[in-house]
Amino acid sequence: MAANRGEIACRVFRTCRDAGIRTVAVHSDADENALHTRMADVAVRLPGASPADTYLRGDLIVKAAVAAGADAVHPGYGFLSENADFARAVRDAGLVWVGPPPEAIEAMASKTRAKELMGIAPLTDVTEADLPVLVKAAAGGGGRGMRVVRRLADLDAALAAARAEAASAFGDGEVFVERYLGGDAGGRHVEVQILADSHGTVWALGTRDCSLQRRHQKVIEEAPAPGLTPELTAELHRLAVRAARAVDYVGAGTVEFLVAGGTAHFLEMNTRLQVEHPVTEAVFGIDLVALQLRIAEGHALDADPPHPHGHAVEARLYAEDPANGWAPQTGRLHRLAVPDGIRLDTGYTDGDDIGVHYDPMLAKAVAHAPTRAEAVRRLAGALERTAVHGPVTNRDLLVRSLRHEEFTSGRMDTGFYDRHLAALTRPAPDPLAPLAAALA
Repeated sequence: MAANRGEIACRVFRTCRDAGIRTVAVHSDADENALHTRMADVAVRLPGASPADTYLRGDLIVKAAVAAGADAVHPGYGFLSENADFARAVRDAGLVWVGPPPEAIEAMASKTRAKELMGIAPLTDVTEADLPVLVKAAAGGGGRGMRVVRRLADLDAALAAARAEAASAFGDGEVFVERYLGGDAGGRHVEVQILADSHGTVWALGTRDCSLQRRHQKVIEEAPAPGLTPELTAELHRLAVRAARAVDYVGAGTVEFLVAGGTAHFLEMNTRLQVEHPVTEAVFGIDLVALQLRIAEGHALDADPPHPHGHAVEARLYAEDPANGWAPQTGRLHRLAVPDGIRLDTGYTDGDDIGVHYDPMLAKAVAHAPTRAEAVRRLAGALERTAVHGPVTNRDLLVRSLRHEEFTSGRMDTGFYDRHLAALTRPAPDPLAPLAAALA
């Protein structure tokens, strides 16, 4: 069973289908006709539409898995994927949990505890000298429960707002404060994919750069992260493996860093598969979901990971209006088609409706090529030729971002959209305007 919906549920089902494994979906009332519901061999209804009533109800999902005769549960990302109590409930029901041990989830799901494990002291008494700072939820991710504070007078309000948002999104209102090195501070978001088995082997599967973000959510990701020295890359790998071994980690996970001034600052460890995992799959020629399943079955990894080849870039296609505060869009998706040679991971097909209840991501488009320049050019060209008919999307923003000199030269940081969004969303000139003026 995939204890999830949309693109990631479909992604899990594709690997299961290739392996000859029957699949079970759970679906809310709003997702009764969703692609992941249609793809599964068996689909079980979760009454209601909101995440709190459906995909966040671990008790209902476990009951559905047992009733459907499932023998394993893959949590995907988001929802309950980093919930230790849910992982325990799955195991207590006699099912295989396709993820890390609950104890490892607990240790790393709280970012405050994770920093303690990595020997990083929290920022407690904030002064003017510490500004800017970032208020951050201790649990969860995806940009929720996060606030940048640039004035000390705004700190209390930011703490209150972040606590409320974190409690609503993750059921845990704990927040903490850390120095803000993103945005105009020039920091880059760099992460390491790790994969560990239950026999003591831990792979560090290269780096990813995820610096292009909106509202602390990633928009464009790539592997490997460009411009890192061999020494810094080795240090990132060492720290990632250290984090995994510190909690006896098993399965797929990601250790995230902010890189500024040639130094890596530990952010957190995500104890699940990441949205951007396809770029790592492309570069290393692997199927991370298939490896997750093998590890869950008790198989051992090879002593060393495969060698990487080439460069991969991923862009997240959202039903949203970047020029209007990233406002989510709804309605019928009449057509979505990308050119050949581009990997498309999606939870929608032509004619599906995009609703109001869930994340507005339509798809992830991934290009792989021998060099970074070729991969970036290939993805930009493919997105430009992609047919997207329906609600407003961020497609044009993605194309312009990929072709921006700051990105093509590998000099981007997490403040990219703070600096360039207005220019990147400016309407393109009408090529027929001069002709219309001449005929007027």
